[in-house]
Amino acid sequence: GEHVVGTIEEGFLEKLRRGDVFVLAGQTWQFLFARGMVAQVTDRRERAPNVPAWFSEMLPLSFDLAMEIGKFRHLLAEHVRKGNTMELLKFIREYLPVDEKAAAAIAVYAQEQYDYAGELPSDRKILIEQYVDDQGKKYAVFHTLFGRRVNDCLSRAMAFAISRTQHRDVEIGIHDNGFYVAAERTIDAKRALNLLKSKELRKVMEYAIEQTEVLKRRFRHCAGRALMILRNYRGQTKTVGRQQVSSMILLSAVRRISKDFCILKEAKREVLEDLMDIAHTEEILQRLEDRKISVKELTTTVPSPFAFPMVLQGKMDVLRIEDKLEFLKRMHQHVLAKIALQQGKQISLPKKRQVDYYALWERQQQEKDRKALLEKDQLRTKIFGLRGVPLYLKEEIMHLIAGEEIGSERLRELKQREKEIKAHWPKEIKEPVLKALKTIKIAQNI
Repeated sequence: GEHVVGTIEEGFLEKLRRGDVFVLAGQTWQFLFARGMVAQVTDRRERAPNVPAWFSEMLPLSFDLAMEIGKFRHLLAEHVRKGNTMELLKFIREYLPVDEKAAAAIAVYAQEQYDYAGELPSDRKILIEQYVDDQGKKYAVFHTLFGRRVNDCLSRAMAFAISRTQHRDVEIGIHDNGFYVAAERTIDAKRALNLLKSKELRKVMEYAIEQTEVLKRRFRHCAGRALMILRNYRGQTKTVGRQQVSSMILLSAVRRISKDFCILKEAKREVLEDLMDIAHTEEILQRLEDRKISVKELTTTVPSPFAFPMVLQGKMDVLRIEDKLEFLKRMHQHVLAKIALQQGKQISLPKKRQVDYYALWERQQQEKDRKALLEKDQLRTKIFGLRGVPLYLKEEIMHLIAGEEIGSERLRELKQREKEIKAHWPKEIKEPVLKALKTIKIAQNI
């Protein structure tokens, strides 16, 4: 049956697409759909997440700052190609206000990317990296350092183009440094990018966001400001959930009236211009058309150093700190081995085999499941050991602690036992039951 598994911010819900897998309270859930302020999810413990952790207070990388970093990368690439380490370090120290250790770290990072991929992406070069993971999923990683809002817009347009022309259901991952699209079958990423034209982008994006959660929720905000949805009526306040349901009914009616309905147009404008950055995305596409930005494709067996945080941004959330460090070290060793092989050198890889992320993920899930089952059995034993509590009520207590709803009659019985609960029940049972009683709205006659 249905039960509450936790809460997420509405801003995070806006970003989810049907089928996305995310982490909540250490477990993975797949998003199905939303109704009002309730998101319907299903347990997907066997799947790794593709949505990274949500940091609502983190500001996205801006377009202007991203372009400055892109210019620095372009100049950095010129010095890396020359192969003079001292000149490279001197350039970094003069260009950036960093100490010697930071300059050395930047130099090594850039050198490894260049040696591995043969290119450094910049404001004048987009790198498309084709990569296949251990499960056979095909990734096309776009090194587009143009700001997160531009990457959000560009990735959705790419996904729409791929789904319409190549008939692929694609998964998207967005990062400050770029984005990726992934599918079970091979993606012709460069062809899809070439299909996008600056003059037609707005029309493409309007189609791309048509059925998304973000548009539905922005429409609610716009309809509320236009007094099409009332927050208060005859002294009664409507919950946000009821307002959202009303807005979805209203949105369906508005679409039948006209696609150019003013409130719908404003909602689309908010999504494309405030949440995303369609103006600068059009500028980037125009530069591609004018050949001011070049595009290069490459195929890798392991993600390049610049691509690694993008491909594994969601998956890294579920690894323990020790596993994460170990995994990063192993991946780095693999990159160094590939560079050495390309340069005709020998490198000694650690005798221990490369960490298999999916094996780690499975082991951790099994350990979590085992611990959760053990804790549940111990709790059940304590609940059924309570004296003076009828069997049916003990069963309801199990449901209540698990976050499930119970009947008002049983809530009334528990409320009447509140003093007994506080005085005699074990802490493991007392605390969640008392907390649940505080948060649940009980009928006035209790």
